[in-house]
Parts: sequence; C-alpha cells; structure tokens
Amino acid sequence: LGRHELFPHSRHGDEIKRFHNAAVIFFRKQNSVAVFGADVQRFIVLYGLLYILESILAKVRDISGRHRASPLMYIIAYTLRGVKTLFCRTWGLWSGGNRSIIQAVKWITKGVERMDKKLNEAVAALRPQMVAALQRLVRRRSVEADPLPGKPFGEEVDACFAEALTLCHELGFETTDMDRYIGWCEIGTGDEMVAVLGHLDVVPEGEGWHHPPYAAEIEGGRLYGRGSIDDKGPVVASLFALKAIRDLGIPLNRRVRLLFGLNEETNDRDVLYYKAHGGEIPVLGFTPDGEYPLINGEKGILNESYAVQLHQTGAWQLSRVQGGVAGNVVPDYACAVLTAPAGASLPEAEHITVTAIPGGYQVEAVGVSAHGSHPEQGENAIGRLVCYLDRLPLEGDARQAVHFLAEKLGTDPYGERLLGHRLEDALSGPMSCNWGLIEGDAQHLWVKLNYRYPVTMEWADCQPAVQAAFEAAGWALDGQVHKEKLYYPAETPLVSALLEVYRDATGDNAPPKCIGGGTYAKMLPNVVAFGPLFAGDPVTEHQPDECFDLERLVQNAQIIANAIVKLANLPLE
Repeated sequence: LGRHELFPHSRHGDEIKRFHNAAVIFFRKQNSVAVFGADVQRFIVLYGLLYILESILAKVRDISGRHRASPLMYIIAYTLRGVKTLFCRTWGLWSGGNRSIIQAVKWITKGVERMDKKLNEAVAALRPQMVAALQRLVRRRSVEADPLPGKPFGEEVDACFAEALTLCHELGFETTDMDRYIGWCEIGTGDEMVAVLGHLDVVPEGEGWHHPPYAAEIEGGRLYGRGSIDDKGPVVASLFALKAIRDLGIPLNRRVRLLFGLNEETNDRDVLYYKAHGGEIPVLGFTPDGEYPLINGEKGILNESYAVQLHQTGAWQLSRVQGGVAGNVVPDYACAVLTAPAGASLPEAEHITVTAIPGGYQVEAVGVSAHGSHPEQGENAIGRLVCYLDRLPLEGDARQAVHFLAEKLGTDPYGERLLGHRLEDALSGPMSCNWGLIEGDAQHLWVKLNYRYPVTMEWADCQPAVQAAFEAAGWALDGQVHKEKLYYPAETPLVSALLEVYRDATGDNAPPKCIGGGTYAKMLPNVVAFGPLFAGDPVTEHQPDECFDLERLVQNAQIIANAIVKLANLPLE
C-alpha cells in the first residue's frame, strides 16, 4: 500500500510504509511474531484500505472544490473517519484482548523517529574512535605496486588491508579474506545480502602538498591525507555504522557485508576476482565513493594506451619524455629532454621552463591537477608540453608523432579533436577525455587516455573513432580496459529508498545525478554510488591536500547507518 502510486505527491504513501515497517520491527522486538503475525497483517491491510478510501474522498473534494462538495460527500467522509477511529479502538477486543496492537499504533507514531535518533546518537558517540581509525588507515600508503607472493597488489596495499582487518577484529567483527584480493566483515542473518562496497587503495600522492600526504594531520576540523575522502574515510564511516547498528540490536532482515576493495583506482581486479571465485552478489547495495543525494548514472569509461616506434634523424631529437601519475588524474607536471645543435635556442612560453643541459635542453611544463572525470577543471601539463614541442624543428617519426598528439589531443578535455565532434547527452553532459600519462625515449612513445562517454551513448559511439585516429597516424593500441555505463531510473526501489534516507537526514529534495566518475557500482549489480560528498563540499580527491571534514565524517556515518537499516528491511517484489 505504501508503494501505491495513486498519491504521488501526498504524504499518505510514506506514512503507510512507515506504519508497516515500524509494526514489523515492534513485533520482532516483542518476540511475538508467531502469536500476533496474522493479526498484524490483517490490521495493517484493513487500516491502510480505510486510509486510502478516506484519502480518495479528500482528493475528490479537492478537485471539485469544497464549495461544490455535496452534503452526501461530507457524510461519507466523516463516516469513514469514524469507522477508522472505532476500528483502531476496538481491534484489541476483537483480537482476543490483545492490547499489543494498540501499543504498536502508539509506538509507530514516535518509534521510528526515536530509533533513528538513538542510532544517530550512537554513531556520533563513536567519533573519537572513527577519527583514530581513519588516521591509522591514512598513515598506510596504499598505492598499487608490483605483485608479490600472496600480495597481488604489492606490499603497501596489503599492509593497509591488514590494518583494516585488524580494526574489524578490535571492534568484534569476524572477517573474511579472499586470497588478499578483497575482504569483508558482516553482520546480521538471512539468505539475502546488502553490500556496502568501499576501497582502501589510493592514487599516487603527486606533488604540491602543504600537509604531508601520509601523516593524517588534523587542522581546522579536517583530516588531511591521501585516501582520506577517497575512500578510506567512507570505509571507516561504514565500519562504525555497522558497529552502532550491531550494538543497538536493531533487527535486520538481510545480512549486511562491508567489502574492502583493494584495486578500485586501477583495474578493479579485486571485484573481478570476487565474482570469478563465487563471491555472493548483493540484492541491494551502495558504494560510498561518489556524491549525494545519489548517483544513478555513471558514464562508460575507457582506459586505453597507445604506442609508436620512433626512428629519429636530424640534429634535434627527443631523448626522453615523462608526465603524469595515473590515467585518471589530470597531470600537473611533464618533462622532456632534447638533444639540440650547439648554439641553438628555444622560445619562451607560458607555463614552460627551459633549462640548458649538456648536449641539449630540459623542457618542463606545469599544470593544475584534477580528477580525470572532470579534466576541464584542471590544466593538462602533458598537453602543454607536447604543444610546445610541436613548435620545435624535430624531424621524421618524432615530428610526426608529436604533431599528431598536439593536434588531436593537446589540452582538449572533451575529445572533440579525436572524434571530429562533441559527443554529449542531456543526462550526463559531454564525453570527457583525460590524457593522463606519457612515457618515451629515443625509440618509442607511449600514452594513456581515460575517456568517458555519456550514459545514453555506447562504446561504439566513440572507441572505434579514437582507435582509428591513432592507427591512421601510425600508433598501435597497447592496452584497453572498458567499464560499461550504468543507469538506474529514479523510480527503482534501491534509488528511491536511498533518496528517502538522504532527504530525511538533510531535508534536501535534490534529484539524483549522473556523473563522469566511475565507481564500484559498475562492478556489481544492484549497487549505486551514495555519498560521501555533499553539494558545495570542496572536491579534493586525487589532488594535493586531499582531506575529509570530520563533521562530514560523522554525518556520513549516520546516513550510512540509516541506509543500511533501510535496505536490510526493504520489501522487494
């Protein structure tokens, strides 16, 4: 009845839903489901029908206008109201003197709010422990490195994973470790599972920090460090949300599993391993690695690398080039070393530094870092460097390769030059294209792109054209990882339930959004990105001085706790 669409703009559907959920929780707490279960169901259905009949009449009266309503309509309205009131008062006697029904009605009006308040207070009381736990994780540098035996993502990622499992054990949770690819802790019972999917790996720290990237310093109410907001802070918030739910004994219809991912920032080999080795698929879930109110659409993502061989001739030659820290980060620094004839000089240019070295020059370019999903918010140092190199008298293969990169990529954040047009839609905006990495020496060049196509478009709308442009210039595809687009309509139970939690917590009725960022939501079905960023929050992930406001840490933990309870008890058809 609560999902009835007869009153899409009224409060009655939500009230009936709350009535049903609270009654179920009440009778569980009274340990009386077996005794009163059938009575409760009959009561809820009959009361709900009376509520709907009364509401239909009120709607008819509103449409026709009160001044035109007939006396008969008023008689019916007040009769229905009287029957409903009498029904509530006499139900206890009709069901054999069972006063628990009336207790349930009274509890329902205030019980849900009281439970939410207790849960929020319990989470807030855990703030000192949350902050200390986040500091422990941030102080563990967890950038992917070469695999080691039993450590598929390198020593540092594995050490941070071990620290997270230790935290779980200290809080009294049992954990599961799936061959050091991924792990989890879990609460509750039931055949179905709700997933909260976070990750512990981080992108490289890069340059330009004012706070040490792994000291977890606190200043001005913010905790600074790589991974603090992406995604160690939300992982900690989720862990302590589970603790508060468990400690309060809040009943859950489903198990809730907090998954600790270890390879989100690169190729998601953690979740791929989980699925390939029998990991349970959730019926509902979210990843706290996006934005509020909720992300119901994510662009498709292509990570591609291309390579070309060089056979250089002439006095001007490219000896070495390097720039960027990751494919999904706008590079803020790039450098090239050139051999040049004696006495040659190089032109000046903005954001370019030229230094004479034995036998030639070193050319450095600076830019502004940003997340690769929004390259337009940064300034690409690789693009600046290559556009500068294109002005120099290079010859042969080097000149052809540099000119292609400058002409087709340059500092274009939308891939328009590669495609010959802008690819965009109304839901998610234009395709983005981040040129994240370049490496090379006298014999070869290698580049890596991270481009993201709109949610209503397909892989075929962009990838073949990108590859064709490179191949026409003599480059070869060297590697490719594709993450499909994702889109859940706002009416789906998962999206509507999480939106309700967010709106109850904040009073903000903003609609869900589509983004360019890619999250774990693409890797498991029935999962969307939910938090941790609120509208207006500074965006610091993947940037120097990444930080997490500690008030937001607690607020996220409260919202996550309520979302877990909501999804664990959400009826599904």
